Amino acid sequence: MPRAEVHIPSADSSEIFIDGNGLGYTKEVRWLKRDKGADVLEVPSGQWTIERRKGFKRGIVREEFIFERASFPESHAATIVETPKGLIAAWFGGTKEGTKDVCIWTSRLAGAKWTKPEMVADGRLNDLVRHACYNPVLFQMPDNGPLLLFYKIGPNVAGWTGWMKRSFDHGQTWSEREALPEGFLGPIKNKPVLIGNRLLCPSSTEKSGWKVHIETTTDMGRTWTKTNAINDGKLVSAIQPSILLHADGRLQVLCRSRDRVIRESWSTDGGLTWSAMQAASLPNNNSGTDAVTLTDGRHLLVYNHVKPAPELTNGKGPRTPLNVAVSKDGKQWDAALVLEDSPVSQYSYPSVIQSKDGLIHIVYTWRREKIKYVCIDPKELEGKPIIEEAWPQVRR
Repeated sequence: MPRAEVHIPSADSSEIFIDGNGLGYTKEVRWLKRDKGADVLEVPSGQWTIERRKGFKRGIVREEFIFERASFPESHAATIVETPKGLIAAWFGGTKEGTKDVCIWTSRLAGAKWTKPEMVADGRLNDLVRHACYNPVLFQMPDNGPLLLFYKIGPNVAGWTGWMKRSFDHGQTWSEREALPEGFLGPIKNKPVLIGNRLLCPSSTEKSGWKVHIETTTDMGRTWTKTNAINDGKLVSAIQPSILLHADGRLQVLCRSRDRVIRESWSTDGGLTWSAMQAASLPNNNSGTDAVTLTDGRHLLVYNHVKPAPELTNGKGPRTPLNVAVSKDGKQWDAALVLEDSPVSQYSYPSVIQSKDGLIHIVYTWRREKIKYVCIDPKELEGKPIIEEAWPQVRR
């Protein structure tokens, strides 16, 4: 097969992407050398899309849409999990958030491709009543346990109720839905964490102020307990927590807020009680975030690094750019990646996990039209300190 040498100007090879994949993960294209500020590639004949992406792109292995076209115009609030058979993602999709035709959809990464979206839950409560579905959350129980799907059904956020389904074949088929007990919603947006036999589900309510709490089940969703609200919903308005696990046993939640900052709280007793909620060192645009503790001890956060103007209602800012930050202690954060930075919003509601092979997997809303998937090698991430909420500048 004919091959040609191609010179791509770049600061280093981490800026080079072939058909959306990092250079080192595209076997057909070979890196040869550096020459006068360029990477020299050996490219076989055929059609190739070769891009240089400047600034905060190191570590991206693969990125793609889970689907190009679907039977529904809008998609939002994705979740992702690793099963013994590979990755599966879920989200809600329909005409528009809140309309009765909004259902829960899933797709599995089968080999190198995502399967066609499949509807697995709708909001039909009976022959006469149907509401929208919202915010699916997937969790894989260990030791060949079931795959759990939590989601909400309701006429609106204030009036939604919690539901769940189970899969015993890694997401190919699902049980009949089960209602959670009255007053329980399950994980509201972000994944639970399992501590011993306690599944801690980060949750929140929006009826009488925005309040965060933790719901816990020890029997895979059949019985439940919950903590008191961590914040009062008045002085501090926060929802949609994610849970980080620290080496000393402490737990930390990071939360979306109306206060122009990410909010945080800490627990020293396994999530039974929590400290007063405080401002973290990062801004928030009143949009969802997600975080995960990595196997190397670092913590990784996916969020919109946006500080809304003080005059904006409820601290709501644009949902672009979409960023990744890392931290050793959950307090001081370093800028690592910019996943999206187009002024055409929105890029939002991320979900992030680390798989058994060490790779990081992120799904998020892409302009409310599609769900995008990004795979990251954490060993390649290089952080630059975020000082006084300012994302570091990139030298060109």
